[in-house]
Amino acid sequence: MDERLKANLDAWNMMAGIHAASREYRLAEFRAGENVLKPIELREVGDVRGKSLLHMQCHFGLDSMSWARTGANVTGVDFSDNAIALARSISAELKIPARFLQSNIYDAPDVLHDQFDIVFTSYGALCWLPDIKRWAEIAASFVKPGGFFYMAEFHPLTQMSANHAGTTKLEFVISYFHTAMREDPPGPDYSDRTKIVPETHEWMYRLSDVVSALAAAGLRIEYLHEFAGCIYQHFPFMQQENDGLWQIEGDPIPTIFSIKARKPLTEQR
Repeated sequence: MDERLKANLDAWNMMAGIHAASREYRLAEFRAGENVLKPIELREVGDVRGKSLLHMQCHFGLDSMSWARTGANVTGVDFSDNAIALARSISAELKIPARFLQSNIYDAPDVLHDQFDIVFTSYGALCWLPDIKRWAEIAASFVKPGGFFYMAEFHPLTQMSANHAGTTKLEFVISYFHTAMREDPPGPDYSDRTKIVPETHEWMYRLSDVVSALAAAGLRIEYLHEFAGCIYQHFPFMQQENDGLWQIEGDPIPTIFSIKARKPLTEQR
């Protein structure tokens, strides 16, 4: 395995346990019956009852199982052994039918041969991918003709600015066009600042990179949406609004985007 991806795998195997215990992920609420999906994806993906759904980079499966609770036939894939083991344990404990497979996303076609009505991914998935074009090809390969791919993700503009404690305004520290790999040293976990996780390697993509990769993979873009409200307090100076989303005063940049892209039906001959 690529040493960069091996370092990321080690970090995410550690983070699976940290995140399951953190309040950020709301495992206790999920166990009590709550759906932990966000309003954006619930509204835009729509009714999933009776549909097959693949969740790529599913972590320990709470979003996947939330889709199962709304009626989807769910498969989740993640590269973390610990995350998949935890997902399977929660699924069995709560009797939520879902299939979970452990695989690096680039190797997923070797272990999963199905196609799905919906292929889904969200929030914090793209930055772990060294090859966006190959990722898009794999995502498209899992979509049934007539089905669709959907993603909700943090906007790349949020990655340009400092967000450390004490930051009081947008302070752009890298260019939007800087797409080289970034190595992050060991530091506090984003969901529990008392826990230190190992170094990780991340990649930044422009919005055009993502859209172009999906289109080149044969998917037809139905929409690209951008949102000012963020699902968590990405910057210390954000304020939480009545809808639960976090805003920057004046909404100067989008913080989240979503894409829906459909695979055309095979032409009849």
